[in-house]
Amino acid sequence: MQSRPLGRTGLSIMPLVFGGNVFGWTADEATSFRLLDAFVDHGFNAIDTADVYSAWAPGNKGGESETIIGRWLKRDPAKRDRVVVITKVGSDVGEGKTLKEEYIPRAAERSLARLGIDRIDLYLSHWPDDTTPHEETLAAFARLKDAGKIAAIGCSNFSAEQLKASLDAARANGLPRYDVLQPEYNLVARSSLEGPLLDLCRAEEIGVITYFSLASGFLSGKYRSQADLSKSQRGGGLSKYLDARGLRVLDALDEVAGRHGAKPAEVALAWIMHKPGVTAPIASATSVEQLESLARAAALALSGDDMRRLDEASA
Repeated sequence: MQSRPLGRTGLSIMPLVFGGNVFGWTADEATSFRLLDAFVDHGFNAIDTADVYSAWAPGNKGGESETIIGRWLKRDPAKRDRVVVITKVGSDVGEGKTLKEEYIPRAAERSLARLGIDRIDLYLSHWPDDTTPHEETLAAFARLKDAGKIAAIGCSNFSAEQLKASLDAARANGLPRYDVLQPEYNLVARSSLEGPLLDLCRAEEIGVITYFSLASGFLSGKYRSQADLSKSQRGGGLSKYLDARGLRVLDALDEVAGRHGAKPAEVALAWIMHKPGVTAPIASATSVEQLESLARAAALALSGDDMRRLDEASA
């Protein structure tokens, strides 16, 4: 397993990012600590979170994930030098969705306090904000970079047009540009990245870290019928994948997994890792056993025939 450069950020990450959306939601603090310890012990180093995680859980208001990561780092400060901390700004945590210049520094200070760190390694605009000019948002990031509060910036959920406009604004105004994109991408949701957006990222050397890399669990192979969907809280959201194409993908995953003695989810993540232009998938776990499976995915070497089989099934 080798590290990969994360675009032009100067950061290097291993080919799997831990998704911190589970911290404070489906993983309590003690479980989260065990997962983070195991993740780093396996040699991985990038942790993704956001100021809004996990506001959707009953009793939460956002910031729970960052707080847990911060307490984990405080427990063992030596870990700070071993991890790349990624967090996001722009979701609604009480002031609406916004990337306004006056809002970003306040949000960054709150994230830094929860994380207990002096610098965010990678700070992402969580959502596009069409009411705020790119140059206004980038100017706020520039001041944070100059103050040493953030090291690099990126964006999530931007279209090719939005990303191109942001790059143009950065060039025209002498501002830092987005060097990382975080899009939805997996075997059953390819169109949001492939095409003009991925072409732009490759041309501009923008790092790509993908979310929903397992399609909210569909690509684990556990959901193959309407009856299966009822067994999970996520089931209702997975019904859109349970069609002829989705079943073709599961069959292909089974076939490739059988050749490698692997699990379908491991193959699904390895497929992303092998895609040109993609730096790493984001994936989460709620048990050390699940994390061990993520680690095996990073060690899978898919052949050209494996990739073609999966590509054709998911076309």
